Parts: sequence; C-alpha cells; structure tokens
Amino acid sequence: MVNQTFEELDTLLAGFDQQQLLGCWDQLDDSQRSELAAQITSIDFEQLTRLLADEDNSADLPEPNFTPPPAIRLHQPRAENLPSESIEQAIEIGEAAIRAGRVAMILVAGGQGTRLGLPAPKGLLPLGSVSSRTLLQFSIDRLRAISDRYQSDIPLLIMTSPAVHEATIRFLEQHDYFGLAEENCRLFCQGTMPVAEMESGKLLLETAGSLATSPDGHGGMVEALDRSGCLADLARRQIDVVFYAQVDNPLAQVCDPGLIGFHLAAQSEMTSQVVEKKDGLEKTGNIVAVDGHLEVIEYSELPESLAHQTLPDGTLRFWAGSIAVHVFSRELLDKASRQLGWLPFHKASKQVAFVDSSGRRQEPAGLNALKFERFIFDLLPRADNALVVEVDRAEAFAPVKNPDQSDTDTAATAQQALLSLHRQWLLDAGVKIDEDVPIEIHPSWAITRQDVLNRGDLPTVIDRPTLLSADDEPGDT
Repeated sequence: MVNQTFEELDTLLAGFDQQQLLGCWDQLDDSQRSELAAQITSIDFEQLTRLLADEDNSADLPEPNFTPPPAIRLHQPRAENLPSESIEQAIEIGEAAIRAGRVAMILVAGGQGTRLGLPAPKGLLPLGSVSSRTLLQFSIDRLRAISDRYQSDIPLLIMTSPAVHEATIRFLEQHDYFGLAEENCRLFCQGTMPVAEMESGKLLLETAGSLATSPDGHGGMVEALDRSGCLADLARRQIDVVFYAQVDNPLAQVCDPGLIGFHLAAQSEMTSQVVEKKDGLEKTGNIVAVDGHLEVIEYSELPESLAHQTLPDGTLRFWAGSIAVHVFSRELLDKASRQLGWLPFHKASKQVAFVDSSGRRQEPAGLNALKFERFIFDLLPRADNALVVEVDRAEAFAPVKNPDQSDTDTAATAQQALLSLHRQWLLDAGVKIDEDVPIEIHPSWAITRQDVLNRGDLPTVIDRPTLLSADDEPGDT
C-alpha cells in the first residue's frame, strides 16, 4: 500500500514537475507519509501552475486613469450622487438595523505576534495602558457595549489561521468569551496555499513530512465563511449587514451605527471606511475610482507622480487611505462565495526557511519564496453602489503592525493614540487630568466622546492611573 501511494504521488507530481516533495519519503513513518500524501492531493496543481505563470492574476494595475473616489467626507460638501442623509439620520438608520438583529461582525485575527516579539496570536497582545486588555478584547468589549446599548445580539465571527486557531479558542474559553454568549462567538479558519521557491516555482517543504504553507489572505474569508457554514448561519438568522474589521486596530469603530446607516441609505453592497492620508507615500491602500468603479491600489503600486499630486489648497488629490474597515451586504458575500474568481490571488515575496530534499533545514539569507494571497478589498469593483466614508484618524485608526523599534504603527503608537483620545474626551468634558497620567476608557463606560459629555458622574480630577469602566466607580484603577 505504501509503495502504491508513493507511485501514485510520484505520477501526480511528475505531471507538474514537483517530485522534490517526495525527496524525504524514506525518512518518514507511515503516519507522516499519510499526512504528506493528504497535503499533496489537496493541492490544485492546475491553479498553482496558472498562478506561477501569472495567468490567474487578474489584479494587474490598470492604465493610470485614476480619479479620486466619490466619498462622504468630514466637513465637506457632499456630491449629488452620494446619500443625502445627514450623519444624524445615518445613525438612526444604523441603530434601527442593529436593534432589528440585522447586523453581524467579522473580525480577522489570523496573524501571529512573532514580529511584535509575542510568541502567541497577535490578537493576544496586551495593549491597555491600565487594564492590559488585549487587542482581541478591545474589539469584543466594544461589540458587547454596542450589543448592550441596542439590546441586540450581534454575532461575532472570528477568522483565524491554522497557526493561531487553537490558541485563540483556548484564550476565549479561559475568559468565558469576555461576556459574549458562546453561540454568538464563532471561530472559523481561513485556508492555506503552498509556498513556492521564487526562481524555480518548486514547492517547499517545511519539514521532511509537511509542505510549507501560508494563510490565503483576508480574501480567503469568503471561501472560509462558506466552507464553515457561517454564511448559511447568517442567512438562517436573517442577517443582511456584515461589519468587518481586523484585530490589529484597537480604535476600530466596531459596528458603528453611522457607517452602517450610510451603507444602508446608499443601498450599497460594500462600504469602506477611510482616513485622509498623512502623505502621498503612507503605507495604506489607496481607494480610487477607475472607469466608473472603485478599487484599492496598494501603496507600492500607485505611481509616485500620482501619489504626490495635490489640489490647489495643498491637500493630496489621492487622499483616501483604506483602513481595512468595511460593511458588506450578505448578498455580496453569497455571490462572491460562488464566484471565487472575483478575488484573484496576489503574489508576495517572502523569506521562508525550508527543508531540502535530503531533509536538511535551510535558512535563506534573503527573499526566496512566493506566497499567494487573496485580498477582501478586491470585492470593491464587484459591489453595486460601493461607498467610501471618511473618518477621523484620531478616533478610528491606530494599527499595530510593526515592532516597537519602528517609527510607525507599533504597539506603543497605538497605545498612545488610545491614551490621547480618551484623555481628550475627558478634557472636553471639563475633567482636570494630571500630566502623564495614563487613562483608559472601557466601552462599557463610554463608546464615544458624546457619551462622556452626557455622563453625570464624571470625576472632577484624575491624578493617578485610571480605568473608567461600568464595573467600577469613576476614578477606580
């Protein structure tokens, strides 16, 4: 049987010039051989061949006839082709949808914390300056606060990756899902793709008995939602609005009623929240209009001549930086699950350790491998009435992507953004705060600046590290 399996695998791999995957076969026991065989037979080699030849990558940059996207912008007149509703009207529409049980949330939390010095999922990074709450808790706590405010169960679907799935489940179980009902917190795992050597296209081994693989990107969410049964569950619960965010942004305005309201008012299939870019070369995706539809152009793909263009008032012409916060119609996700070609694979060059055909581990000195990822923002061109809504960066965007020795997008900069925002809310309400005193506002106590202004139990002075939470008296640490 073992020889038959080897011969079958060898024949399969020979057809695609990938026989090197069996180079360590003789070193494996029967269990390891079975696992390797299962991995190999699960690969769509025809798709892989197209990807390596660039035949599947339909996301090539179009001719540079980009224009700035039509958008609902802060403090700016609104174009006629955009929803006419005021922010107050949008909030009312969004609140009604949440109360009616029409809204769910997807949180992408598949990243590892390795680059941040954390030997655990990135979502378990402690970030609360007073509470040490983790990134994952920031999203869950805000979702709970929104659910409580509108007396509505908002299902939370957390997309993990194989590398962090079990650890994330254990963390949530150990903390009783931070108050969420277990039936309203469902984890599903994104798929993976094999990793290929950059020059030859040969697939790499991670160990003698397993392929090197990588998660298939946040765009893998659509296929994973369908495969896990989560899409069917949303339909069963008559949920038609899906809020999407990534776990590395602790300022994400989870299930924001205004954003949801604008999405519904526009009858949009996909609404994207953006910030005004700090400069032309800021490392965020650029949302632009191309031939009547919206697209996200990676910062590395937008020509510098366009990136630096300014308007007469000196502001950037291409200003809309994507922050990976979206609202989807469930109908769009349903359609995309049946049309996976809507989300093309993108190649990324990476440095990947591997085992050679003799079983020796190799640690490359530079980029040596190709990973293949789908991006969820590639649904924008497919969405009817796609909408862009600007938000104040200080209130909604503080990503944790880089180690603390970097200049931007670190845990330290995100923590400082949270401190600054919460401090300003309290100062605006007349609270006196000693300098350099860390303050943290739990969403159970206040979700927005207006919530703080409306409270009748504000502390007069804060002179020590303070967490303001519904579970404690104001001023308690």
